[in-house]
Amino acid sequence: MLGWALTFLVIALVAAVLGFGGVAGASMGIAKILFFVFLVLFVLALIFGRRVRV
Repeated sequence: MLGWALTFLVIALVAAVLGFGGVAGASMGIAKILFFVFLVLFVLALIFGRRVRV
C-alpha cells in the first residue's frame, strides 16, 4: 500500500511540473488517503501483532 501511495505521489509531482493541475491535485489526494490508510494498518499490526498467545 505504501508503494501505491508513493506511485501516486510521483504521478502528482510529474503532473504538477507539466502543468496539469487537476491531475496533480487528484493524485495528491489519493496518495494522502493511501498513506494514512497504510499508517493506520501499520500501527494496528504493531499493536495486535505484539500480543502474547498463550
